[in-house]
Amino acid sequence: MNQIPNNHEKVLIVEDEENERTGLAELLSSWGYRAETARDGVDGLEKVASFAPSIVVTDMKMPRMGGLELLEQLASDSQTMAVIVVTAQGTIDSAVQAMRMGAYDYITKPIDTHRLRTILEKASELLGTRNELEVTRRKLRDAGSLGSLVGSSKKIQEIFRLIEMVAPSTASVLITGASGTGKELVARTIHELSPRRGKPFVPINCAAIPETLIESEIFGHEKGAFTGALERRTGCFELAEGGTLLLDEIGEMPVATQAKLLRVLEDRKLRRLGSKVETTVDVRVLAATNKVPEEAVAHGELRNDLYYRLNVFNIHMPPLREHKEDVPELVRALLGDMNARHGRKVATVSEAVLNLFHNYSWPGNVRELRNTLERAIIVCEGGVIETKHLPPGFGQTPVRTTADDADAVRLGVGTTVEEAEKLLILKTLEATNNNKTRAAEILGISLKTLHNKLKEYGSAAAEASEKEEKAETAE
Repeated sequence: MNQIPNNHEKVLIVEDEENERTGLAELLSSWGYRAETARDGVDGLEKVASFAPSIVVTDMKMPRMGGLELLEQLASDSQTMAVIVVTAQGTIDSAVQAMRMGAYDYITKPIDTHRLRTILEKASELLGTRNELEVTRRKLRDAGSLGSLVGSSKKIQEIFRLIEMVAPSTASVLITGASGTGKELVARTIHELSPRRGKPFVPINCAAIPETLIESEIFGHEKGAFTGALERRTGCFELAEGGTLLLDEIGEMPVATQAKLLRVLEDRKLRRLGSKVETTVDVRVLAATNKVPEEAVAHGELRNDLYYRLNVFNIHMPPLREHKEDVPELVRALLGDMNARHGRKVATVSEAVLNLFHNYSWPGNVRELRNTLERAIIVCEGGVIETKHLPPGFGQTPVRTTADDADAVRLGVGTTVEEAEKLLILKTLEATNNNKTRAAEILGISLKTLHNKLKEYGSAAAEASEKEEKAETAE
């Protein structure tokens, strides 16, 4: 880090204020870059044609043509040129818009020179590895996979396209979809196809951490910051330095912690609990949720400003029932993975099993397919998984969809959304014999959310659940 570029990378500075323009050019030249300047977007386009820079640093507001319009004009060169936008402190929304349009990164005025130098070096690294990444992506796509993701259906190919588009940038990504659809796999693939792939990938499940500890987990704490803080703890942001942090189930994060997260995202600085010193962090943040983000915002579970900041780029993972044509490829990939894990040599599944898989609705999505195959591969004694190796009763219960079904939830006119939600949750628990983990997967919510809902209802299901847990503890 902070090495003088040995290739004399060419950087074009587009800025209407003369003193800032010349000052930046001199600074970049002292760092070893070949710097040229332009007074606005129109002048910048002419300089791009003649100077052919690999990096463009542009102000947002300029006469004749501003930064966003210039970025739009340069969009076709995004694979060979990185655009960094400079914006005023109060216009972060413009920077987010620029990232959605393909900008590599942004920096606020007054410019933090240390951060600018880091961004320039990262951009240079990106440009140097793009050809290598393109070869990797092409090989993966030819094999019908991208990283750990598998599928040749239109829906999954569109996911591949979006991942390839966003992976090289520093943009935040919000990954949505029901539980078990592969949101973490998407995040890992984005990391693996980015210039940060040699640095840590740190996933954290916000739903699995008690509210009293989540702030310490994310930001870290100093010794003595609170009762029980016997030593300094490094938070997930610092653990992911230079790499990627995945905040899974972001909608379960306490609102107060969301406010602190927003500040770190905007300032790139954090303060450990109990510390007076701010630490600069270089981390790409990805977030995932199984909730509908707009509904989470409306219910006060997700701050609107944080949602806007995280949702620079959105990737929605479809449920498995919407791309069941990918099941054979998924089965092959999962078998290969689990053979290696369990030391088995199961080659394939029978035609009867494949037919069952095709006709099943997969409420637990790809995670349920993985769990089903893992059980089967353990009990299978030969090289082919047969129906007898599947869980008892698998695929024998038809999917019920009519209003006359015993398992249907009947709603009368005038039923409130809250009442409908309660009926659906309790009916699902009943259908799963009070298996809360299974019910949460089917409902597309986290286990923590389900527990909270049951406590809120004070229902018989919640009481039964508590009795079950006490009985299990007693045993």
